[in-house]
Amino acid sequence: MALRLAHTTTSRWLGKFLLAAGLLLGNGSASAEALGYPEKEELTFGFIKLTDMAPIAIAYEKGYFEDEGLYVTIEAQANWKVLLDGVIDGRLDGAHMLAGQPIAATIGYGTQAEIITPFSMDLNGNGITVANEIWAKMKTNIPKQADGKPVHPIKADALKPVVEQYRAEGKPFNMGMVFPVSTHNYELRYWLAAGGIHPGYYAPHKGDTSGQLQAQALLSVTPPPQMPATLEAGTIYGYCVGEPWNQQAVFKNIGVPVVTDYEIWKNNPEKVFGLTKAFTEQYPNTTIRLVRALIRAAMWLDANDNANRPEAVKILSQSNYVGADYEVIANSMTGTFEYEKGDKRAVPDFNVFFRHHATYPYYSDAIWYLTQMRRWGQISDDQPDQWYFDVAQKVYRPDLYQKAAESLIADKLASAEQFPDFANEDGFRSPQTHFIDGIVYDGQQPNQYLEKFAIGLKAGDKL
Repeated sequence: MALRLAHTTTSRWLGKFLLAAGLLLGNGSASAEALGYPEKEELTFGFIKLTDMAPIAIAYEKGYFEDEGLYVTIEAQANWKVLLDGVIDGRLDGAHMLAGQPIAATIGYGTQAEIITPFSMDLNGNGITVANEIWAKMKTNIPKQADGKPVHPIKADALKPVVEQYRAEGKPFNMGMVFPVSTHNYELRYWLAAGGIHPGYYAPHKGDTSGQLQAQALLSVTPPPQMPATLEAGTIYGYCVGEPWNQQAVFKNIGVPVVTDYEIWKNNPEKVFGLTKAFTEQYPNTTIRLVRALIRAAMWLDANDNANRPEAVKILSQSNYVGADYEVIANSMTGTFEYEKGDKRAVPDFNVFFRHHATYPYYSDAIWYLTQMRRWGQISDDQPDQWYFDVAQKVYRPDLYQKAAESLIADKLASAEQFPDFANEDGFRSPQTHFIDGIVYDGQQPNQYLEKFAIGLKAGDKL
């Protein structure tokens, strides 16, 4: 279902007048005027029904797009491939994307296209859920707290005996993820491999894109809203997905979320806003203005210790956005997460939209995705470190983000302290230590990082 901001010829003319006067943002700043008019005013953006599309919904509902002279239609897409194809063929001007999609398109894995991102939409937000029968078997392998509840984080070590039992009985252990280049695929693989369960390899040079070569757990694609029903039908035994589809399993009493991606990799990058490179070059003012609107929406979502989240949940529960019950979305969006029924725990950073520089497109984030593509064979051949750096710089565009952020600072809509130190920022996070297996990730050394894993392709390996 499409949404469009109501506008008439008169309101559009008034918007142009206010932009020219530097008054649209309510402070008389010349900075907005200095950006120039948006070259394209009417835009269509795509999204998948997940709570992390929230910055788009809030930028729309709070009038931030309209403040920038942009008149936006927002359309839910059937799946991630349809969404990407829509951006490539111009049916969509931009979209809520899996972080791996612009990267994969740029290196020619799947559809070849030049897609960039000037805006990272969020941190965290995913979970891994298993069916009730699998949870019952896992529980015996998990230590208990004094109150009898499981000790977290739950590692895949607890799942390994279950997988081995199923395999010994000749039953394939099937699990779902949302797309081959999704964070969910890489997080599920990371968690499984850290527990000694091989999630399989890809071999595109041999025409094998199943991702199931040498696999002990067989991963396949299921669209996010269909995850709970597929689990309930017994087609899969578990899945990795974003919210609200883990909490939906709890509410329907069909499965148990066992780990969040915050526990797999603390403050991991999740979705991005994707555009074609051609769009950004043809419409540079429009690009900066839409990034301004998205930054303001992200700020609103995290403002005052998440004080706006209940309102955000009400918006997202509308059928034209996520369309899940308020209570289901609120279970994670308001700073908690429910694992086994009744085991609700505080996870204040389960969804992060602006804190921790969540919106800044770090090169090191892109490089992590590339390392996982290489680890599991989606990149068939070894590549030098410089190749990783070059690809990251093609896809992730902190220069566009910085221009938008600095204009917001000039307009006194944000402060410099809320953003990275642009004068000294090199696009690489400091080495990250908070992974479930204790392995440290340094984006400056991608090949050295790949050598640290017990399971996964290493230098010189090719299937």
